[in-house]
Amino acid sequence: MEFFAISAIIGYGLAFYLVASKLLHPKGPNRRLATLAGAVGVLCHAAALIPQILENGSQHYSLVNTASMVMLMITTAITVMLTRIKVIVVVPAVYICGIFGAAGMVLLPQNEGYLFNDPALFTHVGTSLLAYSVFLIAALYAIQLASINRRLKDRKLMLESTLPPLMTVEKQLYHFVMIGFVLLSLSLITGFLFLDGFFGSGQAHKAILAIAAWLVYGTMLLRHRTQGIRIRSAIIYSMSGVTLLTLAYFGNRLVRELLIG
Repeated sequence: MEFFAISAIIGYGLAFYLVASKLLHPKGPNRRLATLAGAVGVLCHAAALIPQILENGSQHYSLVNTASMVMLMITTAITVMLTRIKVIVVVPAVYICGIFGAAGMVLLPQNEGYLFNDPALFTHVGTSLLAYSVFLIAALYAIQLASINRRLKDRKLMLESTLPPLMTVEKQLYHFVMIGFVLLSLSLITGFLFLDGFFGSGQAHKAILAIAAWLVYGTMLLRHRTQGIRIRSAIIYSMSGVTLLTLAYFGNRLVRELLIG
């Protein structure tokens, strides 16, 4: 496991360097080479993580494994799209997240976590993690959108033509929010239909926070479609939604596994 985790760190690190070092260059980074390095990181990350999760025929979701899986999903999505997406300013941050995810498996303790082999529960958890991963990418675009918007107001972009257009970043933000909203909807539907304890003891706060996040993103998309929405409001919606999901998915585990021990 350690060999693959370290190899993943090296792959992600090389991809980060290839993108970040040429980010502001007029021709941009070598996307194919960066994609190759990122793919090495993703494959090695998966090779290290899958045996950790598929333990004794069941799915083992400790805080470390779950967080690492989220990082793997994010880096996989960005690596697959790297040669096609227009806005790549967030890519270095994504590969840094991948490095943290791979390093966590080596450096952090593997607490017991959740063990299950129910296909319905696995589907619910899988769609939840996919939705969260996509919303994290959207949050990175929201942060970039806030930065560009602030510089435009300060008139500091006159000589910074290498930065992406505001409308392009905003379009990418809504693209990822829509994908995440569909995945989160599927997650909530599978939870309602197949999980008996969806609102049970110890789980109700997760469902309530996830539904609150769904309402936040739904309102954001509806307002964008019907009446338009200010950039500042879009940023607030995006960051509020991902914060609610973080509390829903990791808040209880963080207290139990890291603080209580």
